[in-house]
Amino acid sequence: MDRIPILQMGKCLLVTIQVDLQDRTALALQDELAAKIEATGAHGVLIDISALEIVDSFIGRMLAGISGIARVLDATTVVVGMQPAVAITLVELGLSLEGVRTALNVERGMQMLNSAPREQALDAHA
Repeated sequence: MDRIPILQMGKCLLVTIQVDLQDRTALALQDELAAKIEATGAHGVLIDISALEIVDSFIGRMLAGISGIARVLDATTVVVGMQPAVAITLVELGLSLEGVRTALNVERGMQMLNSAPREQALDAHA
């Protein structure tokens, strides 16, 4: 089974998926990421899927699940690098990835994560 590395960059975690995700690997990533968020107190998770050419409904649900778990653990998730064919497939499968923020690349994703605490604080006072 492939293991997906989770790197810490300040208060954010970076996950770069470089292999086609098998269901077992995706579930292990979800568990490891939840534990790492809790252990580090990370406020952001950036998941780079630019190497993925195919995403099925299970992987789409897993991305939404990771985002939900992170949100419960007080972290924001941004998925970056989605190829057009992957976006089309997700829409055709009816997966809107509710609660998942997206950005075109890692740089924009990190900008979103770095501004997220300020946005959350503004939302809390509104």
